[in-house]
Amino acid sequence: MIHRLPKAELHIHIEGSLEPELMFRLAARNGLKLPYASVEELHAAYRFSNLQEFLDLYYQGMNVLREEEDFFDLTRAYLDRVAADNVVHVEVFFDPQAHTGRGVPFAVAVEGILKGLEDGETRHGITWKLIPNFLRHLPEEDGFKALAEAEPWYDRFAGFGLDSSELGHPPRDFARLFARCRELGFKLCCHAGEEGPPDYVRQALVEIGVDRIDHGNRAMEDPDLVREIAERGVALTSCPLSNLSLKVIDTVGQSPVKQMLDAGLCVTVNSDDPSYFGGYVGDNLKAVAEAFDLSKADVVALVKNSFAGSFLDDGEKARRLAEVDMAAA
Repeated sequence: MIHRLPKAELHIHIEGSLEPELMFRLAARNGLKLPYASVEELHAAYRFSNLQEFLDLYYQGMNVLREEEDFFDLTRAYLDRVAADNVVHVEVFFDPQAHTGRGVPFAVAVEGILKGLEDGETRHGITWKLIPNFLRHLPEEDGFKALAEAEPWYDRFAGFGLDSSELGHPPRDFARLFARCRELGFKLCCHAGEEGPPDYVRQALVEIGVDRIDHGNRAMEDPDLVREIAERGVALTSCPLSNLSLKVIDTVGQSPVKQMLDAGLCVTVNSDDPSYFGGYVGDNLKAVAEAFDLSKADVVALVKNSFAGSFLDDGEKARRLAEVDMAAA
């Protein structure tokens, strides 16, 4: 049933879908030498104790992305893979500062990704939204520079987000930047409560006024905060296998997904950085279904939440939700 249901993915970093095999091919094409002798050795490096260890390898890996063709191939490969999971809509993050900071022009990254998304829509019928993320380990002023650099593509973006190292970089540090994004008419989302405390989720929700919270695990420690999230109808993008890989949880059974669902929250299941964390969105749904012995109704609710929590317009949401009901019947 999980495979049969049409699905949306709302928390996917396109750079985090860079599979080792493609990383080696792009390195060879660009005349680069990776610090790993083989695909198997690189796979073996994908064992992390925390978010920072992953980020160190993540930023190192994306160094093979140099030309527009590289970003196109990356995006195409991701969409080919999720099409096999019957994913029909994606809302894709990318990290422009991580590319411009190493000398890759903004236009090279964004045009390659956009062409890959358009190709995937043509070949697979997968609709999409593109969401640049600001890097929170960099100063807010750097974010304002990235926002200005993005201006020629404003009409291609659905919103802006915040990611990278969470601890020590609270959402309120970027309040002015997000206020400007809101003035420009963009949706807002923010990584909060993955490793950071519940207060980071509250800052994102109340002080920033985000439309969606990415992760949000630690919100469950604060009942008042849970009620606030429910009242506002803000979706949460949970990433169970990512949490497991980064030692946020010790077993999938410790994921907050079921607790969030039972609390009436609009929780969704996503892959985050699937090539590094060992599973795409279908794998994540299967993992939580098995860990919690989810009912058919629970699985359908999670999948419907993926559309309800999306940035699609109301008409498109209604159409997609009807498709899920038909597939589940």
